[in-house]
Amino acid sequence: MTAASPPPPAPAPAPHQPKAEPNEITIVSHSNLFYWWPVWAVGFLAAAITGFEQYHLAVVPAGSEIVPETKEVVIKTEKTENGTTKESTETIRDAPIMKIPPKSKLVVDPATNVPEQPKLLVTQYRAMGVVFVFVLILVIIITNVPLRGMWSVMIILTLVLLTIIFILLHWWEYILNALYFLDIRINLGGYIVISTALAVIWALTVFFFDRQRYITFTPGQLKVCEQIGGGEQVYDAVGISLQKQRSDLFRHYILGLGSGDLIVKTSGAQSHQFDLPNVLFINHRVRRIEELLKKKAVVEA
Repeated sequence: MTAASPPPPAPAPAPHQPKAEPNEITIVSHSNLFYWWPVWAVGFLAAAITGFEQYHLAVVPAGSEIVPETKEVVIKTEKTENGTTKESTETIRDAPIMKIPPKSKLVVDPATNVPEQPKLLVTQYRAMGVVFVFVLILVIIITNVPLRGMWSVMIILTLVLLTIIFILLHWWEYILNALYFLDIRINLGGYIVISTALAVIWALTVFFFDRQRYITFTPGQLKVCEQIGGGEQVYDAVGISLQKQRSDLFRHYILGLGSGDLIVKTSGAQSHQFDLPNVLFINHRVRRIEELLKKKAVVEA
């Protein structure tokens, strides 16, 4: 009788392999159109609210008015003691009707030659169009008027100071009353056309055209493509400097969600400077580039 052989030893667990860091980082410079996303976002939201409410806009001549239609209806007939007949009537108020001025004509449907029925969908809230126009004007100002550093602080302090002054002078009541009479109406088709066109142009620009201009950093060199359809130019990464410009509070943080402008300078006798405006997540990207350049220095050492 032979003794049972001992079981083979279990294999040693494989050592944990740290996740390999990428050896290249690509920086894309975006155009100012990237900051226009609030316009088409608010437009789609307004279109959704307008379509859900199902209110219609009627096109009528000037001087038209809506009046309630009333009529008297005989309820019952009773005979009195002296033999006469007495009828009791009741006034019934029906749905309102539209009265147009004399010699005025409604818009006629050319296919049926009858007055065109209301079919344009609009929202019942007059502030919806006001908000959309306000966002549009605000984005135009923010994307075209740079307010960096102290300018951003001065604008914010000025707005806060004016708000306090208006409260002390009781001017906000007059301003809000004036805004109450501001009525901007855009129908469902208007919101959809404007928002869809902006969204398509925004997507093509951000995800295709902007990505044709870039700088790719590697441990030993950087590749630069400055124009759409142009070739890459290769530069030595030794001695390059990165400079982040002062942030525009409204453009970079409120609309850009942490974007910024970056300046890259090469070293050597023929140094070059590359301006990269509107780089997304710029702080994270700059840290990764610095780590990549340190990796190159350690390898060379």
